[in-house]
Amino acid sequence: MADSKYRFLFVSAFCLPEDSPYPGPKRREGVPKEERLQNYPNIKHLLEDVDWDMHPGPETPYGNWTVENRQEFLAVAPGRIEIVREACESGRYNAIILEGGGEPGFMEARELTRRYGIPVTSCAHSQMHFASILGNKFVVIDFSDVHNMYYHNLVVQHRMTDRCASIRNLGYYHPKPYYNDELSFHDEQRKAFDGEQSEGVDRAVAEAVSAIEEDGADVVMFGCSGSFWLKPFVEERLHEMGWEVPVLEGYGCAIELAKMMVDYGVTVSGLAFPSDRPEKRPRKIVF
Repeated sequence: MADSKYRFLFVSAFCLPEDSPYPGPKRREGVPKEERLQNYPNIKHLLEDVDWDMHPGPETPYGNWTVENRQEFLAVAPGRIEIVREACESGRYNAIILEGGGEPGFMEARELTRRYGIPVTSCAHSQMHFASILGNKFVVIDFSDVHNMYYHNLVVQHRMTDRCASIRNLGYYHPKPYYNDELSFHDEQRKAFDGEQSEGVDRAVAEAVSAIEEDGADVVMFGCSGSFWLKPFVEERLHEMGWEVPVLEGYGCAIELAKMMVDYGVTVSGLAFPSDRPEKRPRKIVF
């Protein structure tokens, strides 16, 4: 690992118990990291010059289903922070990438990693900043009402309200107990990969076009990391229709932002993320 300029650790937002009947990341001991890293086929070219490891993340403490609402995001964040701390103290990595579109623990991780001089990136933050470089307004293609509103908070938190045209809801949910008759987004992914017609892809394309025509979006990005697989399918369809818009996904943006921060030798501002006892402190914070 010492031979590479980039030494990254990916940390999953969470992992499900091994006996969980629901789709989602599990520890999967002995399985190659390439098979465990979500969306790997679409980002592997970005990792050719990177030595990287992957941590499965904390096991979900609330139940055996995928993170979706605010309470569930809050529940997994503390465990991920401890994983980030251990990674920083190991001295093995010069950047950390937090997986997951909802970014649980990201702001806290930025505060923590600054003490070690290690940048940390995550998916929503990275996508929004890339999108703001590429165009005037972006649309977030997402699914699940509660996740939409959680993502709305991220747009506000990252000060991107004037750059976000809209958040578009695909009408799918993560499977969980007592909701067994819902449409499966995982089935739509399988259909797309098998070359079949996918209602999930069709909905994403329709919402992207509506955002372009009705909301003024000129860049397309995705919310939940469970939707990142849509990128090549939506991108191809939009370009075939004549829409010359960039289509982003979170992992690629987070990788490239991490490389840039390593190259530039920066983490975060010590005024935005101060240490416990800074030598200098502002007399007031203005808005």
